[in-house]
Parts: sequence; structure tokens; C-alpha cells
Amino acid sequence: MKEGPFFLGVDGGGTGCRARIEDAAGRVLGQGLAGPAATRLGIEKTWDAIMAASADAMSEAGLGQDVLGQVRVGVALAGLSRKGVLEALSNHPHEFAGIVFVNDGMGACLGAHSGEDGAIVIAGTGSVGIGLVDRQELRVGGYGFPISDEGSGAYLGLNAVRAALRAHDGREDKTALLAEVMKKFSHDPMEVVRWMDQATATDYAVFAPTVLRHAEQGDPAARQIVQAAAGEIDTLVRALLAQGAPRVSLLGGLASPLEPWLAHDVRRRLKPADGDAVSGTILLAQRSAGEQDKT
Repeated sequence: MKEGPFFLGVDGGGTGCRARIEDAAGRVLGQGLAGPAATRLGIEKTWDAIMAASADAMSEAGLGQDVLGQVRVGVALAGLSRKGVLEALSNHPHEFAGIVFVNDGMGACLGAHSGEDGAIVIAGTGSVGIGLVDRQELRVGGYGFPISDEGSGAYLGLNAVRAALRAHDGREDKTALLAEVMKKFSHDPMEVVRWMDQATATDYAVFAPTVLRHAEQGDPAARQIVQAAAGEIDTLVRALLAQGAPRVSLLGGLASPLEPWLAHDVRRRLKPADGDAVSGTILLAQRSAGEQDKT
């Protein structure tokens, strides 16, 4: 029979919920998956996804309900800053030895630097810089598209659509990228306007792979857009370093394609992530156990 304590980490987001359970020696015992744990869907649905992923991981580890009192849980969640969410989740009844919550970005930051001081820049559909220095949390950008999220997939798409309209009007030279973008709208600017009225950040980000592909092929408009996006990521990294972050990791779906476009000084200061957000939440669970032991 396996003996505790056990540490369970959960990373919950809008597309799904991942969980992993380890023993005190850091051995992975089991992993689990569940549906979205987006707080916008409601507290109960978020809680149910956390519990489903946790139960899945415990089942794979061969652990039953009788050991819940030996399991400490760390959870990283998107949307944790929504009003009342943290309080509601923290007060939700459970049988674990303890459960602690953190926003998804901080979970990823803890995992990236093994709980030590450091920062991350996430470049995906959106973008944000998050750090931890001397127990103080840092945040740069990430205020939402279109007013923020510079250098993101949505940013790439927005600038591609803008340039395509300018080229259609004769205000810019037409390129293969800009022609491909307009082709998606049957070369009709009013179709772009109609689409714009309902388009989300995710809709704009759909164009990001197209922009990157054309940039690699030398398309001048695409190169200009990608260089501008990389410059925005450079700014996020430099801001975090200026605020005392000793190291920065670049994460997210655009991390690899954008890294070659970053400034040399920025690339030199980047380091690969030690672990993922689940690793960070397991560290969070371990720390909570240590803090209780001191009391």
C-alpha cells in the first residue's frame, strides 16, 4: 500500500484540466484529464472539472478515497481574479488535507523556475509577462485584446488584416500574404467589416500561422508584422528583467516561432522552462504543507 503524503497538482483552463499526483520523493504516481475548468462557466463546473481530473490521476495511481486526508492539492486556474471566485473555491467543502489556488500564469511561472525567482512571457492567442521576485508578483501587459496582448497571435492577425485592407485600397504594396488574407473575405472589405463585428481574439489569432509562414518565405509585409510582434515580446522580457527577474522563460504556442525574431540581448537572457504549470502547482502544494508544519 502506498503511503502519503501525496501532492496533487492541477492546471485548469478553458480547453481542459490536467492533474498529476506525486509522492513525497517526487515520483509521478498518476495523471488525469478532464474538461474545461474555466471560471466563466461557473464555480460548480470549475470545481467538478478539478475533481474529475484529480480523481482520474488518483485512480491511475491506485489511490482511493481513503487517502484523501493525505493529499495536498495545488490548483492553477485561468480567471481566478474574477470577483468572488477565489473565495468561493477556497470555501468549497472537500476531504483533502489542504488545497491552495493560484492563477494559471503564476502556476506556469513557478513550474518554469522550480519555485525560484524568475519570470515568464506567454505568447499565445494573447500575451503577458508574469514574474516572482522576493515573493512579490510582477505583471506586465496582458490586459486583453485589442487594447493589450501585444506580440500575440491575435496581434499578428489584427495587423495582417489591417495591412490587407490597406493593400486592397492601394495604400500599401500587395504581397502574397495580404492577397491570401483578402481572399478569405472574397476580396470584399465589407466582408471584413462584417466579420470584425463578431470577431474575437481567437478569430484574429487564426491568421497567425499564415503570417509566420509567409514571413519565413520572405514576404515583406509578413516580415514587418512578425518583426513588430517580436519587438513587443522583447519589450515584455526587458520590462521583467528591469524589475529584478533574474531569468525569463518564453512560453506559449508562439514561443518557438517567434524566438528567432527576438533581439540578440533578449534571446541571450532566455532560459528553457524547468517544468510546466502542473509542476508549479505541485510545488505550491508542497509549500502549503511546509507552512502548516511551521504553525
